[in-house]
Amino acid sequence: MITLIYRHKKENLKKCSLRGLETRSDMKFFTYPKDTIGDLSSYILLTLDAPPLTIEDAKYGLFLIDGTWKHADVMYRQLKTPHQFITRSLPKDLKTAYPRRQDDCLDPERGLASVEALFAAYHILGKDTGGLLDNYYWKEAFLEKNHKLL
Repeated sequence: MITLIYRHKKENLKKCSLRGLETRSDMKFFTYPKDTIGDLSSYILLTLDAPPLTIEDAKYGLFLIDGTWKHADVMYRQLKTPHQFITRSLPKDLKTAYPRRQDDCLDPERGLASVEALFAAYHILGKDTGGLLDNYYWKEAFLEKNHKLL
């Protein structure tokens, strides 16, 4: 099953951690609020407060919301009502390497960059992580910070 990425129209593509993954055949990008997303009942949305993601979840597709914390919260609230999807969380011990200001993140210690979350989810699900971090500037720092978990 392919991974669906729902990117906010105001996302700064120069800073977007998922930049460069748009041409992958295992991913499909949608733009919020322009694009309509179909049935998400067989997809997992990663959130901070949900049961942990496990290998048993590999039968589902991944659905990621990509935007600033403020935009992502609005996108999530709007999606939650009309759609049914499964929510899961990543290990609480994962640390981001993405530099950010304290006030632009709901939980700076747990808030991963989109590509970091995608990489961790693929790793947990047993999916091929090859190439996911190739264009990520903080790749080495992320892998080093999380070498015991990934």
